[in-house]
Amino acid sequence: MTDLLILCTGNAARSVMAGFMLEHLKEDRPGPQLHIVTAGTHTIDGQPMGLRTRTALARIPELAGANFTRHRSRQVHESDLVKAELVVVMEADHVRFVRRQFPEAAARTATIRRLADDLPPAPPSLAERVSQLKLSDADLSESDDVTDPAGHDADVYAACVAELWDLCRRLIPLL
Repeated sequence: MTDLLILCTGNAARSVMAGFMLEHLKEDRPGPQLHIVTAGTHTIDGQPMGLRTRTALARIPELAGANFTRHRSRQVHESDLVKAELVVVMEADHVRFVRRQFPEAAARTATIRRLADDLPPAPPSLAERVSQLKLSDADLSESDDVTDPAGHDADVYAACVAELWDLCRRLIPLL
């Protein structure tokens, strides 16, 4: 079993979107089972997924019938990072947060874009391939960010979902 932690800021949009997408996509991939957990760096715990997030996710035909009501936002905890073989974040600031607050997880933390672009395919193991990326010291760039749709209209949420759907489909075969 491979444990993935998906992080964004409020655990209300981007990490939730990517978590649902990866949950769906993991069924068709070979290799070890994936256990996917989402969390946020600065959350209000217990909040349900917002209407704009649900609506945007439902526009993806493969996710249209998914039950989005079970999600509740939650703050990331050290135990989440200890268990995670890979920490997938949405922006450079999230990598900085992990490096600052949980430095022991820095070598396993990268933006979803960086992983989709740079993670080599198996073999070897995921841990070995992540180690090759030398993520603890990797330069960070805001160009790797998936823009937070919070506070914007439905079109921005839809664009975020489209971007994440592409990134998740590129990342899943590499995990």
